[in-house]
Amino acid sequence: MDFSSKFSLEGKVALVTGASYGIGFAIASAFYAAGASIVFNDIRQELVDRGLKAYQEANIPVRGYVCDVTKEDDVREMIAKITEEVGPVDILVNNAGIIKRIPMIDMEASDFRAVIDVDLNAPFIVSKAVLPSMIQRGHGKIINICSMMSELGRETVSAYAAAKGGLKMLTRNIASEYGQYNIQCNGIGPGYIATPQTAPLREKQPDGSRHPFDAFITAKTPAERWGTPEDLMGPAVFLASEASDFVNGQILYVDGGILAYIGRQP
Repeated sequence: MDFSSKFSLEGKVALVTGASYGIGFAIASAFYAAGASIVFNDIRQELVDRGLKAYQEANIPVRGYVCDVTKEDDVREMIAKITEEVGPVDILVNNAGIIKRIPMIDMEASDFRAVIDVDLNAPFIVSKAVLPSMIQRGHGKIINICSMMSELGRETVSAYAAAKGGLKMLTRNIASEYGQYNIQCNGIGPGYIATPQTAPLREKQPDGSRHPFDAFITAKTPAERWGTPEDLMGPAVFLASEASDFVNGQILYVDGGILAYIGRQP
């Protein structure tokens, strides 16, 4: 047996939601390198166009769709188009997400609901849309992008932590309900990842010192660095491939060891 073939995604169709840039873009790029056909969505045409340009520059052929993943009718329409134009979805990555950093007592209920809608309801909606075809064909991979906040709390992220904790349990429940059909649903929990969104937290201070949050994160991480989107590529390919066929309902934390580490003694 050629063991490396277990990690091949040749002939598979992979949908990565919200993959115009950042973590989603890195995961989609890894899937393409492993042989998959890539489709992605974003909520607005300008974001889809941004993604299409980035993939073109990386010589990755993709199809992009405008779709609000919180709207069930829109998602069903998108999945039907993907099935017709590319093929049935074999691999789904629920990557689209938002965060609102607001102290809980200052957060409006509408803001809380908005985060829950994108970070928890949307993975339910998109997974529900692809599961019937996966059941019919007897195979499928669903990967939910969870978070360290699936395990930990932190100030100002009550809605995000609630959503990501719920996503962890949705992951386990999908595995429980549909594992009998050779469908695996697992999660990836990224640590603190160096992306354009987190760049302000890593900027040098005027006196040349590290940003306080940058110093805090590196001190709390055994790897003593931020992660990169590329750090998620290998774990994603593993969970999308036949190599993980007996791995189900698990959350793989790619965090440089933060969750295992109590921190240095002062």
